[in-house]
Amino acid sequence: MKIAYVINSVEGGGAASPVPAVARVLTAHGAQVRILALTPRDGRGLPAMENAGLSVSVRAGGDRDHAAAGLWLDRQIADDPPDLIWTSLTRATLLGQLIGARRRLPVVSWQHAAYLKPANRVLLRAMQRLSTLWVGDSESVTALTASRLGVGWDRLATWPLFAADPAAPRADPWRPGDKLRLGSLGRLHPVKGYDILIAALAHLRAQGFRAPTPFEMTIAGEGAQREALQAAATTAGLDALRLAGFVDSPRRWLSGLHAYLQPSRSEGLCIAAHEAMQAGLPTIVSAVGELPYSVVPGQTGWVVPPADPRALAAALKDLLSNPDRLGDMGLAAYERLFARFGAEAFEAAGAAVLARLSLSPAGGPTAAPDRPRSRQASGPRA
Repeated sequence: MKIAYVINSVEGGGAASPVPAVARVLTAHGAQVRILALTPRDGRGLPAMENAGLSVSVRAGGDRDHAAAGLWLDRQIADDPPDLIWTSLTRATLLGQLIGARRRLPVVSWQHAAYLKPANRVLLRAMQRLSTLWVGDSESVTALTASRLGVGWDRLATWPLFAADPAAPRADPWRPGDKLRLGSLGRLHPVKGYDILIAALAHLRAQGFRAPTPFEMTIAGEGAQREALQAAATTAGLDALRLAGFVDSPRRWLSGLHAYLQPSRSEGLCIAAHEAMQAGLPTIVSAVGELPYSVVPGQTGWVVPPADPRALAAALKDLLSNPDRLGDMGLAAYERLFARFGAEAFEAAGAAVLARLSLSPAGGPTAAPDRPRSRQASGPRA
């Protein structure tokens, strides 16, 4: 089976980061995979794809020239016809669906996000029948896809987009006398909730809370909110908060922390938080997407309501007041992460998705029915 894997961009992090692992499973099951990216953005995701031996074609255009992007993608498909178009995120999905219909090719579409812009949700719902199979990157996103896009369970599958790596660097647990290092990794975008984190720290400061152990809070990532976040932190007098910018090696950076925070307003699977657990870090997370299913309150971390600075402040106060608990909680997080997202589970989930794509009489893949899942989605219904 020849697969044209269409992605929005080769931007570092986000939905592009699991592409090499997904392609490895597809290839292991006999597929030939070609990556087609509609725009480069920062291009930081490209080296990992090339190092994995993938064939990658990147269009030189931008994010909003949809007609030009569609023409480019149509030419790529016409010049090297695949048996299947595999799409990721809204822009790639909508264009892939149109070209799949034009070229009479089946389409498989990822859904990653627990939040969709209203216009994108309307478009995807209107065109959802143009995808043979929809794949959620977590059980929560699969359930959301069923409810908000109206996709029947016979055309839904789940492939959790995280494969735990035992070779990933581990964090050293906090020891008395250490400065307590807290961090978060992600785009500086409202969906990540860093303004909520700043508000929570400001609330603790206003309440006169003094941590018994010196600490620092670092946010690693870039984005349009950088100036606003820095201004808010400065106004609140948060000397312990630092915006570190983009980090070249997220796993190594995570291994230098003692605890991790994910204060997001919305998430799907959230790879960064799971990589933090992989590093052996306890986490404070918002109850969105897959996160409340991955974190066990009191055992591996804390779960708080989204967009609630006071609840986040309370969890932070508990963490900062009891740093001696972090080592045991981090070990429990590590063990739970590998139990749920080991390499065998990742490959088995991918194989199950491929098994759903049986051959039609015309020779192309079609979705075989699957049993409905009963799990309910969490997080905001966008």
